[in-house]
Amino acid sequence: MANAEVLQLDVWKGDWGLPSVDIECLQVLAYARFSGVPLKVNLASNPFRTPNGRLPLLRAGLRTLDTVKDILPFFRAKYNFDYTLNDKQCADVMAYDALLKEKLYPAFQFIWWIDKKNLDELVRPWYCKALSFPFNFYYPGKFERQAHALMQSLYPLEDNINVIENEVYSEAQKCLTLLSTRLGDRDFFCGQQPSAIDAVVYSYLGPLLKAPLPNPVLQNHLKACTNLVKYVSRISQRYFEIEYQTYEKHRAEKNAERLRRDSESEFPNKRRNQILAALVAILAMTGYALSTGIVEVPVKDDEIIDMPMEYMLNDEDDE
Repeated sequence: MANAEVLQLDVWKGDWGLPSVDIECLQVLAYARFSGVPLKVNLASNPFRTPNGRLPLLRAGLRTLDTVKDILPFFRAKYNFDYTLNDKQCADVMAYDALLKEKLYPAFQFIWWIDKKNLDELVRPWYCKALSFPFNFYYPGKFERQAHALMQSLYPLEDNINVIENEVYSEAQKCLTLLSTRLGDRDFFCGQQPSAIDAVVYSYLGPLLKAPLPNPVLQNHLKACTNLVKYVSRISQRYFEIEYQTYEKHRAEKNAERLRRDSESEFPNKRRNQILAALVAILAMTGYALSTGIVEVPVKDDEIIDMPMEYMLNDEDDE
């Protein structure tokens, strides 16, 4: 009977075909879908109202959990997920989690909150729209400060942000290449069914792949790992079908509308140019025909009478 209890999960809202744009929220959502946990998901955009000011937040009766390290073991114990994993695979779960936190998480923070182009053109506007006033000013600034603090802790002796960027991206690219090699041609990292490893990996790769980043340096490297791209799409389509299909349909409609507008804006100029080109062609052909004698213009008698006398005399002299 306890397993029939409906749990409530508050998460950051999603976008770009993802159920959430936040790594930890996405990891909990993926794990819950893989394990069949009956969740009522609440799309939140104000962590300020949560007990500790952070998301995700799991509500289980009078109990609340708001960290991944507390929520996932709760799911595992309650619904027996990952019970088929052997000891080595359980160790791999922890290893993958540590690897991504060390190599991909800094790059994700840099892309999201430090890269000026991404921050100004995508990330800050997204959060300003998702959050209500005054939190739409508070949280982006908070997350940006946390990202800078992370970089300072990782590179305490380096002041050049370009050097830090190159180092962060280099480590992240190596990590993505390793993930691609480890996955190979399998559907999931532990075989034909997803596990906790896939929840971790998907939570990082999903936003990195799907967000329309103005500066897509690391995203392009991920796209070059075609098996990882298929991996993200596979999980999205199988386990988050509604979000995936809704976004793809909306994107197709936007592209069709954009093409229609472009076609309409180009039509008047295109039509004008066609008419002008036709007129020029007609004039050129007419001039050529007259100059070569292909077409002769007849002269009427009354036009000859009106000719000056001197021209007529000259004609008679010639004879």
